[in-house]
Amino acid sequence: MENFNVLGKKIDEWKNEYPLIDDMISTREVFWTNPLYGNKQKDPSRPITKKDIQDAEARLARFAPLIMKAFPETEKSNGIIESPLEFIPNMQKRLSELCGVNIPGKLCAKFDSHLPISGSIKARGGVYEVLYLAESIAMEHTNLSWTDDYSILKNDSFRELFSQYTIVVGSTGNLGLSIGIMGAALGFRVVVHMSVDAKQWKKDMLRSKGVTVVEHTADYSKAVEAGRKEAEKDSKSFFIDDESSRHLFLGYAVAAKRLERQLQNLNIVVDEEHPLIVYLPCGVGGGPGGVTFGLKSIFKDNVHCFFAEPTHSPAMLLGLMTGLHEKIAAQDFGIDNRTDADGLAVGRPSGLVGRILERDIAGVYTVQDDQLYLLLKMLADSENKFLEPSALAGFFGPVQLMTTQSGREFVMERNLLHKMSRATQITWATGGSMVPKTEMDKFYRQGVAVTEKMGNSSILRKA
Repeated sequence: MENFNVLGKKIDEWKNEYPLIDDMISTREVFWTNPLYGNKQKDPSRPITKKDIQDAEARLARFAPLIMKAFPETEKSNGIIESPLEFIPNMQKRLSELCGVNIPGKLCAKFDSHLPISGSIKARGGVYEVLYLAESIAMEHTNLSWTDDYSILKNDSFRELFSQYTIVVGSTGNLGLSIGIMGAALGFRVVVHMSVDAKQWKKDMLRSKGVTVVEHTADYSKAVEAGRKEAEKDSKSFFIDDESSRHLFLGYAVAAKRLERQLQNLNIVVDEEHPLIVYLPCGVGGGPGGVTFGLKSIFKDNVHCFFAEPTHSPAMLLGLMTGLHEKIAAQDFGIDNRTDADGLAVGRPSGLVGRILERDIAGVYTVQDDQLYLLLKMLADSENKFLEPSALAGFFGPVQLMTTQSGREFVMERNLLHKMSRATQITWATGGSMVPKTEMDKFYRQGVAVTEKMGNSSILRKA
């Protein structure tokens, strides 16, 4: 391995410059804190603004009557796609017991796993970009006005218009579900290029909605590349690029405004004495990036966002740590990008997200698949909430923050030690409610097997 070159440098040179790479190559769990975090001396130019988020929220409000008509399950929320924020005290107690350290403050979960339409965080970005396209096409070819009742977009005339256009996307699963379900509901032809990691049930569900699924034997980046090439052949094809789409990003960012209202409704204060710490599972980075951008625009220095990745897919960690962003990939270092957390199975990060947020992401940590299954069982037993493995990555964050040396140093350096008892910690549960029961049962049994294998010496103690 010493003679292996990555971007013109030997592995030993990389390790000398970034010692954490040794653990990453060995797929050991790490907790990295961002040395650029909060540095405002050279604030990067931002192609996205707070006003863009406001415009996105207004667009979703315009589409609420259509969403309510197309998806009756959203009637209770008046066509607004949103998920619950809940305290999880039993899970907090279990985590504290298993890691041997008190998890301080209030521990909550943001259950994007239970978002309507596609049951994952991708229902935010994916649905928003489809709606943005629909509005753009309708305004170009019809007399649609922003003041109209958008439920008319479900009429046959609009469906016929949308059927002339194709939406193409590459996905590990959940983004394809959200775009496929929403796009098909409006009448678009949708083609989803699915990576080798994508679960069969997700492919089956898409096909049942009339979506064309193209299966690949390679990973996420190859599926994206194939989708992009296909879309380029047709002037009426739109490629939704998870790696660089500002519309996906904005759809995710709207979540921050919604979360602000939910915190207020729960009488949760966020200020200098009451910090907010958020843990977000990360694939290519669009979802957690958009949420982080939105949260930082609202809560400024009083919120700290950590990204979570599988030990076998540390894409965003590599991109941020080296400053090379999308120019470097986990596979460059022989890391295989194979994980049961299919939604996070990404080897190369989004350059858009990395560059916009390189001073706003507090840090990145990695988690083993076994941990995800253990946490899956723990959450099911303690809170009766069932998630897919990738969605559990955030729940490891409070443990890593309190038990690793770099986590404790972050708490001390940011003057958080005496504030943690007043902190609110949120783990972002990114998907799971649409998983078939047979599949969820398999996940739970795997959690049982991991728990039995570890016995009383939980792998959480090794954090």
